[in-house]
Amino acid sequence: MQDSPETEDPEPPGPLEASAVSAPDASFGSSYEIRVPLPPPLIPQRPRTQPTFPRPAPYRPRFVTSPKSQAFRLRHYPEASQSDWNDWRWQQRHRIKSAQELERLLQLSPEEKAAIERHVGPLPFGITPYYASLLDPEDSSQPLRRTVVPVLEEYAHTAGEALDPLGEDATSPVPGLVHRYPDRVLFLVTGLCAVYCRYCTRARLVGASGEGSLKKHQLEAALAYIESTPSIRDVLLSGGDPLSLDDERLDWLLSRLRRIPHVEFLRIGTKNPAVLPQRITPRLTRLLKKYHPLWMSIHFIHPDELTPEVAEACGRLADAGLPLGSQTVLLKGVNDDVPTQKTLMQGLLKIRVKPYYLYQCDPIAGSSHFRTPVAKGLEIIQGLRGHTTGYAVPTFVVDAPGGGGKIPLLPDYVAGRIGDDLLLRNYAGDLYRYPDPEGTVGCGKIASIDPCASA
Repeated sequence: MQDSPETEDPEPPGPLEASAVSAPDASFGSSYEIRVPLPPPLIPQRPRTQPTFPRPAPYRPRFVTSPKSQAFRLRHYPEASQSDWNDWRWQQRHRIKSAQELERLLQLSPEEKAAIERHVGPLPFGITPYYASLLDPEDSSQPLRRTVVPVLEEYAHTAGEALDPLGEDATSPVPGLVHRYPDRVLFLVTGLCAVYCRYCTRARLVGASGEGSLKKHQLEAALAYIESTPSIRDVLLSGGDPLSLDDERLDWLLSRLRRIPHVEFLRIGTKNPAVLPQRITPRLTRLLKKYHPLWMSIHFIHPDELTPEVAEACGRLADAGLPLGSQTVLLKGVNDDVPTQKTLMQGLLKIRVKPYYLYQCDPIAGSSHFRTPVAKGLEIIQGLRGHTTGYAVPTFVVDAPGGGGKIPLLPDYVAGRIGDDLLLRNYAGDLYRYPDPEGTVGCGKIASIDPCASA
């Protein structure tokens, strides 16, 4: 099957035809021209063994496609051309949304099938064909598969869990807007995601209204609130996934926000570069480039997401001048060990994404099978700090239930005090003294001698 021609990045044109141009003619009242093709100039022929010109470079398609994706497409979507596969709208239209569709691609466990068929309400099941190509077709315990394919444990609600654990609804002045921190707001512009993560903090919202976006009058109400609140200097677009909006709506929204004088910079929170890298088109990056300073936080969960397609998507964003940061949720049995996190964080740096946050999993209803003890996050940070570049070490945070905001946690490197010296423990467990004669940090900790005794 031949691929359809690209519309945004066609092959370079061939040589232009020569033409003859007329002079102005008074009878027409204006200048005009007649283009007449002229015969090509005669070029002396040389022996074929001595070509006159070097061969042109082969045409490169707009999107990288890994061999794994290519094999998956040919096996499961033989009717789709390469251009279809690389069209983000095709990927959206062909999302897998039922157990019957998924069974065509994966060998479902009885628990997975029952969980998908039981589902009603928000947080629907949905996976792009591209992301499905990354899933193990036989192993239901594969980390990526566990994060996007429902299991029956989702329906078991335990103590301390809530539909809105972060208290966002209580700090929402108008629909779609969360104003928790003094100088910034969270703008939930859509309920649609390309892929639905089963541990989603906003499980109560995404897909709840038929995967639609906010209506224009709702967007206008949110924009009016931002305009009338001069303390707001930072707007984070989220959802759902704001890159689920088409270019025209996204352009309109960003332009409206850019016209508000006290909004200093904009951010986009998205998972699309990881689950739908085809969304990062040249046209999108040109659009985003107009609205600097514009930052992007991308949700990555596991090293298996770092494919050639994702590397190209992040490269396009970085080349457009967008600072890229990652946000990763700590999940039991998925990424809760130092080697996995180190591979992920180092891999992100290689595609120009700075590890930003490592989140303790929020206690949303039905998330107990994903949540680790908080100590696990501290253990991972300790296993990264000093063992790899500091750029690869994210900030570990607990988003406090009830709307308390993000609280950063660090391993305790303070061992105590010895007289005027602060006793510190480094990444290797060795102890070092730092002169701190007027300090109080470390008092009350047990050191080799009374930590707060005078020298």
